[in-house]
Amino acid sequence: MAKPVYRADTKAAAELALDELETKWGEKYPIVLESWRSKWELLSAYFRYPKAIRKPIYTTNAVEAVHRQFRKLTKTKGAFPNENSLLKLLYIGINQVSNKWTMPISNWALTIAQLSIYFKGRLDGIIKI
Repeated sequence: MAKPVYRADTKAAAELALDELETKWGEKYPIVLESWRSKWELLSAYFRYPKAIRKPIYTTNAVEAVHRQFRKLTKTKGAFPNENSLLKLLYIGINQVSNKWTMPISNWALTIAQLSIYFKGRLDGIIKI
């Protein structure tokens, strides 16, 4: 539904896509579109970065994968004796499943290069470019 907005090449193109989205879905989802409009300056801030940086910002697949694994681990459990037992279960589960996540991130080298330009010095101690 909102892909044309956040995948737009420029902020102006995104604003046009948002107008089209509102025309199509505004009556059905007025609160959602009102929220987008009222927070547009914050939501659109990522258009100041090149596309290589923007995609990891708006892509939620990794977050959704983690949430899916957490739901799998916890859905059959009625309750946990304490918070620590839940944290231990999630930690062990994530460690096990992370070994299966082998799909490389597309254009990661370009993304890292762009991040190192825009955030000069912040990646120096973490990644050697």
